[in-house]
Amino acid sequence: MAERVDEILGTGKAPNFHGLVVMRGGEIVLERYGAGPDHRLGDSLGHVDFDRDTLHDLRSVSKSVVALLYGIALGDGLVPEPGAPLVAQFPEYQDLVADPERAHLTVEHALTMTLGLEWDESAPYTSPANSEIAMELAPDRYRYLLERPVVEEAGKLWHYCGGAAALLGGLIARGAGRPLEEYAATALLRPLGIDAFEWSKGYHDTVSAAAGLRLRPVDLAAVGQLVLDGGRGIVPGEWLQELVRSRVVIEEGFEYGYQWYVNTRNRHWVGGLGNGGQRLLVLPEEELVVALTAGDYDQSGDSSTAVLEAVLAS
Repeated sequence: MAERVDEILGTGKAPNFHGLVVMRGGEIVLERYGAGPDHRLGDSLGHVDFDRDTLHDLRSVSKSVVALLYGIALGDGLVPEPGAPLVAQFPEYQDLVADPERAHLTVEHALTMTLGLEWDESAPYTSPANSEIAMELAPDRYRYLLERPVVEEAGKLWHYCGGAAALLGGLIARGAGRPLEEYAATALLRPLGIDAFEWSKGYHDTVSAAAGLRLRPVDLAAVGQLVLDGGRGIVPGEWLQELVRSRVVIEEGFEYGYQWYVNTRNRHWVGGLGNGGQRLLVLPEEELVVALTAGDYDQSGDSSTAVLEAVLAS
């Protein structure tokens, strides 16, 4: 594995590679770091020489961490069950609560990104034409999402939706009675021995549940190992089973659970994927965890693809 990865890195086939941690059987078996320009949710950090102690944007892998937090909060009785009505959790929007078109929406529809509401993140994440950016620019992010036009029956089709993670983060914060990042620190990160982290905030002085978490790659790998280990009493084991169970098909062999991807093409893995080449893959049958960070923001993610292929070919 190391020889294949080093060949990729040495020949420049992964020019925007930033960090890699591979664990097998609970032990780190490979760790590599790179250098290059980086950003924090679009803000330039300049040239960065990465090492074990360097925090990195997880981008949308943040969503997968939020799903873990939701399970912990559910076990603590702080948030509603997946089958609970969604809009009713936001009683301040009485007009939306009373709308019969939205009465069938549940928390599970947010967990699986099957809300059936108008939403489009195909535009760059610097443009208000992107629904997630428009949500952040709106006076009220939760109302912005919940009042989107209903375009199809919920629960049927998967559409990528950062707003779904925002709703889940909001429910956790409300239930816990404190900001999402504070709950994350005490409920998940510190129990894993993770003290160094950041969570970038959006336009409302509230962290971006969809994309803002920053961790060291070695700590991201620890999150993956926690999933592989069945939660270790930090995340309820029953929740983890539900989390990684396929709920909706994205395309053949590539499906979605609760804010986690489920891949059955060629090789079974579950994981989180983020803009720029951020990857967390858990391969249960092989006791393998792969955490990867890169700087291919708003690009195809070729650096991550090249390194992952080298790791998984071993």
